[in-house]
Amino acid sequence: MSILRRLAALLLVLVASEAAVFTGETPAAALERLRSGNTRFVKNASAALPIDEARRQAQVKGQTPFAIVLSCADSRVPPEVIFNAGLGEIFVVRTAGGVTDKAVLASIEYAAEHLKAPLLVVMGHESCGAVKTAVETKPGAPSLGPNLDALVGAIRPSFGRMSGAADMDHLREAILANVEQEVNDILLRSAIVKHLAAEGQLQLVGAYYEFSTGLVRFSEPVHMPAEPASKAGSEAKPPAGAAHKQEGGRRP
Repeated sequence: MSILRRLAALLLVLVASEAAVFTGETPAAALERLRSGNTRFVKNASAALPIDEARRQAQVKGQTPFAIVLSCADSRVPPEVIFNAGLGEIFVVRTAGGVTDKAVLASIEYAAEHLKAPLLVVMGHESCGAVKTAVETKPGAPSLGPNLDALVGAIRPSFGRMSGAADMDHLREAILANVEQEVNDILLRSAIVKHLAAEGQLQLVGAYYEFSTGLVRFSEPVHMPAEPASKAGSEAKPPAGAAHKQEGGRRP
């Protein structure tokens, strides 16, 4: 058997074993677990994480995360710490500004479809450097290099969601607009996530982390209309302003 075939067979075994131990947690229960974990962190930031030898050994059999968290790569925003979570509890994807690409989408799809995680939280944070750079870099400014230029280019369209100007006086609003944009981008670019959300198997929520308090503020869940059977899994666009549908359009 070739190396590629052996790897493919191994991946199939891992997916099957992880799916088999899914606990069936509801999105609401998963969100409450995140809230409770954050409350513990806020009350005592030095509280020990729930990690021990038994929990570490249990992960050998497969992972069963109860939530997916897409957050910024900022070193001050470790989701496992902020939510006081143990090994295998949160499937974390981190990238500058929480910007999505195909690798990020594939990671989210894996956790949602194969690991059956019922909740996806897209979390921005106070004083986000990636969003700040996008705010400060005006059109026509000298290049920051091809990679940073691409990052800025991915964030800047979100500023069109703001009611006012995208400047340093409105950085928090710009960060929230970026969270909202990423939620919509995920629904637009991932037929798998869109289908799971429409079927009620996956709930999407925006969030904002405050350095000063340690508190995570959550939006209301994004509500997706059920898909017609003929369109399930299609690439149809999400409803306009899907993230605005977070209970009256309130942001985190």
